[in-house]
Amino acid sequence: METAIKKLFDRYESCFGKALAGETGMEEVVALYATEMIGASPLGVRSGRNDAQFRQMMAQGYAHYRAIGTRGMRIRHLRLSAIDAYHCLAHVGWAATYARDDLPETTVEFEVHYLVQVLAGEAKVFGWVSGDEQAELRRHGII
Repeated sequence: METAIKKLFDRYESCFGKALAGETGMEEVVALYATEMIGASPLGVRSGRNDAQFRQMMAQGYAHYRAIGTRGMRIRHLRLSAIDAYHCLAHVGWAATYARDDLPETTVEFEVHYLVQVLAGEAKVFGWVSGDEQAELRRHGII
């Protein structure tokens, strides 16, 4: 399970970078996710399907990241907490780099907790819990 999850997050980091550069379609990005998902943040809890609406939402999200000056997203650390033989909680420490004409290069570190399922050796994200990203970006003068 650990190897499959590490591969998943290697792909996740790579896809994020390609999406920021406009070098990948959303099919590669949404392939990281299960058929149905749940997400929680200070904005509430939402559930959804990995469908055309999700692809559109992801494309809009990456466009927003580019617009605010996101230049890179790298994994600082990955810690896994197994739940059972098929499920894991992956604690991922991210470092996001931002730069614009009006903003010197700024790195913001944060953590997201992902629910991951591994079936037939393939890991997929089926949920995540995150903090207040918008507040953190405001605190750093990014938005």
